[in-house]
Amino acid sequence: MPLYQDLLKVTNKTVTAVDRVIAAFTSKYSPQELTHPLILGLLDSLQHYVALARRVVTQTHRRVVLGETVPSSEKLVSIFETHTDIIVKDRRDTLYGHKLCLATGVSGLIADCHVEKGNPADSTLAVGMVERHMERYGRAPQQACFDGAFSSRANFEEIKRLEVGDVVFTKGKGITVDEMAGDKATFRALRNFRAGIEATISFLKRCVGWTRCAWRSFRSFAAYAWASVVTANLLLIARRQPS
Repeated sequence: MPLYQDLLKVTNKTVTAVDRVIAAFTSKYSPQELTHPLILGLLDSLQHYVALARRVVTQTHRRVVLGETVPSSEKLVSIFETHTDIIVKDRRDTLYGHKLCLATGVSGLIADCHVEKGNPADSTLAVGMVERHMERYGRAPQQACFDGAFSSRANFEEIKRLEVGDVVFTKGKGITVDEMAGDKATFRALRNFRAGIEATISFLKRCVGWTRCAWRSFRSFAAYAWASVVTANLLLIARRQPS
């Protein structure tokens, strides 16, 4: 607590100093001079980061001094990449970035990739992924298999309503194998296919840079994710071409 309080004092002093610099600029230069690109760029940058610093001070004061629980959606975790989300999954380590939804087909090619905002529960994403597939490919997939975290009776019924033939969740959570796939053999085949997708995710991380994105802004983050997907697909196609 003492270290946090000292850090808050130092940050507040820094913010106050920057406020004085901004005031000095605006009093020293005429309105016409303040439109000069160099001065205007400096002022915009100072005002931008001062506002973010105040936001960090406020959330830190609430959490550390007042003992409040600050919702993840209200937290700023990076003043340079303000779009960054806090991603918490079960009891695993907290991660920072964005949750990605990935879809592949029998060919092994990645058919879709969607960058989510916030940290939505997986169970809220299954129907949207099927709808995205239908929008892009003109029809529902014959079969769909999801990780157990996507499972719910409501998701199952809605996806079946979209005319998907077999809808399998690796953990059914009250949905029987016969309901999902009709027979155990089909269920096992789809479940194993879903397990194999982990290799695709590993390949994306190890070989085409999905572990870390250094491109700035949310739009660039999404572009980087898709650039990696396109690269992975091209590599797969190239490997399957006859020598």
